[in-house]
Amino acid sequence: MKTEPPMKSEGLPQGFSWGAVKAGIKASGKTDLAAAVATKGANGAAMFTKNQVVAAPVTVGRRHLTNTGGRIGAVLVNAGNANCATGQPGIDACVQTCAAAAESFHCIFDEVFPSSTGIIGVPFPTEKVIAALPALVAEMGDTPEHAELFAKAIMTTDTRMKVARAAIDVDGVEVRIFGAAKGAGMIHPQLGAPVGPPHATMLVYLFTDIAAESAQLQEVLAPAVERSFNSISIDGDTSTNDTVLLLASGASGVKLDTRTQEAFTNALKLVCGSLAYQIVDDGEGVGHVVTLHITGARTEAEAKQVAKSIAHSPLCKTAWSSADPNWGRLMAAAGYSGVAFDPALVTVAIGDLPVYELGVRAPAFDKAAVHEVMLGRDYTIRLDMGLGTAECRFLTCDLTEEYVRINADYSS
Repeated sequence: MKTEPPMKSEGLPQGFSWGAVKAGIKASGKTDLAAAVATKGANGAAMFTKNQVVAAPVTVGRRHLTNTGGRIGAVLVNAGNANCATGQPGIDACVQTCAAAAESFHCIFDEVFPSSTGIIGVPFPTEKVIAALPALVAEMGDTPEHAELFAKAIMTTDTRMKVARAAIDVDGVEVRIFGAAKGAGMIHPQLGAPVGPPHATMLVYLFTDIAAESAQLQEVLAPAVERSFNSISIDGDTSTNDTVLLLASGASGVKLDTRTQEAFTNALKLVCGSLAYQIVDDGEGVGHVVTLHITGARTEAEAKQVAKSIAHSPLCKTAWSSADPNWGRLMAAAGYSGVAFDPALVTVAIGDLPVYELGVRAPAFDKAAVHEVMLGRDYTIRLDMGLGTAECRFLTCDLTEEYVRINADYSS
């Protein structure tokens, strides 16, 4: 398996074209309508938000996947308007844009997969999307520049595009994966029994030229998402529009089977992991990216429960913003996580430096040295619960004044 720098002059999966135009949805006037087209169609698998309040494109997208058995001809994404909490008019608007896109891209209506991102509760500008489709068709292409247009157009408060690629070699044939994502705020995965299709975090689009059925894609997508997008949090807010979509064109001629599954799964996990990191690293106002490595748990689920409790603590997140080694806040957040443990068995280290051991401050605790570690952009907090062998890694960040400023003014 090999990985390549994003947007190199070659290496995109075969069987797809991408493009984007300005439809006038974003107040900034930047590109805001994007499409990805499977030239000869593709099989797909998706995971959606667990939020009970879902956007119209999530509802319609679920329906279309069910109706076609996972067959997708075109993906239509707009930024600047989430088309959420818009009632039946929002559903109607989504259906109308899908119908227009199907006509423009010459595919079946149900084979159009819609996505939206932006402000909630604002009527959807259907006429702007439909009016921009002819220009979008003219802009489509299969070059790195076209893929970059797609990746940039789906951004909202993102400061940079988020892309990743990987490839595997099968008997001299290169099978490629390309991923594009957006997300910088309203980022928090949810766990639990899914309602409808399984859940995920963010808007993420994964393209590959391997040949696979939708059921096979779902099987490899779920574990890749669980330890990437479902293991990150910026602010603890779960979006109404979260979607992860995996499309396989089959254009490489290589099948996803017992011989190729392990290598392909590893490559997919690599792409998802890179995109998940890029999302947190570009989080709104983020100054520090923090990896919570919880070890010594009874189960992985309990380890993640503790990690999420710490990741969502405003007191922990504000301490990280000023590089304050306040380990008491870590222990307090772990203590109210709902996971039963004995504090006298717990050890905590920030970087490689001990801060808490077996019920008290670590004898070797050096506040100045730990502060120095926490001044770095990236560092790891390790918490061993002393209960078992299960563990998890959870990626999160600090909470800053810039985050408050961005979100205080978001709708105005």
